[in-house]
Amino acid sequence: MIPVGGYSGRRVAVLGLGRSGLTAARALQAGGAQVTGWDDGDAAREAAARDGLALADPARPGALDDVAALILSPGIPHLYPQPHPAVRAAWEAGVPVDNDIGLFFRSLASGAWDGFDNPPRVVAVTGSNGKSTTSALIHHVLRAAGRPAQLAGNIGRGVLDIDPPGNGETVVLELSSYQVELARALTPDIAVFTNLSPDHLDRHAGIGGYFAAKRRLFAEGGPDRAVIGVDQPEGAYLANQLSQGPGDDQVIRISAGRKLAGPGWSVFARKGFLAEWRKGRQVASIDLRPMASLPGAHNHQNACAAWAALRSLGLGPRQIEPGLADFPGLAHRSQLVGQAGGVRFVNDSKATNTDAAAQALAAFSRIRWIAGGQGKEGGLEALRPQLGHVAKAYLIGENAAELAAFLGDTPHEICTNLERAVARAAAEAQSGDTVLLAPAAASFDQFRDFEARGDAFAALVQDLLRHRA
Repeated sequence: MIPVGGYSGRRVAVLGLGRSGLTAARALQAGGAQVTGWDDGDAAREAAARDGLALADPARPGALDDVAALILSPGIPHLYPQPHPAVRAAWEAGVPVDNDIGLFFRSLASGAWDGFDNPPRVVAVTGSNGKSTTSALIHHVLRAAGRPAQLAGNIGRGVLDIDPPGNGETVVLELSSYQVELARALTPDIAVFTNLSPDHLDRHAGIGGYFAAKRRLFAEGGPDRAVIGVDQPEGAYLANQLSQGPGDDQVIRISAGRKLAGPGWSVFARKGFLAEWRKGRQVASIDLRPMASLPGAHNHQNACAAWAALRSLGLGPRQIEPGLADFPGLAHRSQLVGQAGGVRFVNDSKATNTDAAAQALAAFSRIRWIAGGQGKEGGLEALRPQLGHVAKAYLIGENAAELAAFLGDTPHEICTNLERAVARAAAEAQSGDTVLLAPAAASFDQFRDFEARGDAFAALVQDLLRHRA
């Protein structure tokens, strides 16, 4: 655990007692703070009380008297669509509002660092799609190369729950817009921006607010090196804002489909090959096509982002390539969960928005597509260029009828639930087909979260394959 500094003997309130909130409370206590917690859910409050945490509703009059800070969990809105009442109370009382990411960055360094030959470094990864895979790739390659590393944030452990990093260690953080937008301290050594597509628009009051939240990691943090995906206007703009000139290697531009020119530092993928260019010449190239856990252009972009971050950490191409090649992949992200009779079953339940689903569709040639759930803002048009890959769609969830209307002449069937969709897709699939779960929608109409939806898909596939054996 990372003990939180700066609050010893002072009162701190924590709002939201899920994983990150409880970890923040314990880390604050480890640093000597007097902590009270609150959650709007009865079950979470009762669990925290059983764990010995004092409870106090920070929205009640006088509850923030003598409180040094209010720490919010990521899911609690602090501005849009409207501030939580406790946040308004903090504003009125002049109490600073922060989150666990801010606490992490202000508390990470310790006196032990004075004796380190190589102080620990932090790589922070954000973006709409690919940030989990990119973060896991960086962590995996570091470990495979014998470098000490920990993975935390929006993936794996909470940021304050990790062990204090040792000499030469790297902490890899996946950070969502919810985590970045409120943190009062953001000081990564290397920051990565993968891409931007419409998501969480109600939380950020539109795409501009969503991009502004992501941009804080770079504008507020001032990383020593920024790795920026430039295939979209927002990324190209961000790279230009950060660069001091054409040859500035503080910024590494990455692309998933085009050669990047100029004298600067770039990493790009074309036709399955990753290339690194510096000062106008190629310095490295590898073939991504045999890497089964990194299919499609979107995963090639993830590989480019990871490569750039790892090169910034001092790893050489011969150290990076083997790690990329034996990366096992992540659950619910282009995850092969079974195959039989020449048919592959792929779980991409994490494709909860249309852009992520479109990238999944682009990765395979003949698809039995399982899609649908709780629709999001932003429309479905991002899917249209990839419909030629779809042999047939099997639609589930609340927005099945909306998807059916959008698909038009593309063969489709409304199956309502996942069990029927898997059975129908498997029954009609032919050798060479991929049965792909890429919902382009949230899961909350029928499942607890995207992980539960993906687990259900995998279990249905395994049961089907057992009966076929």
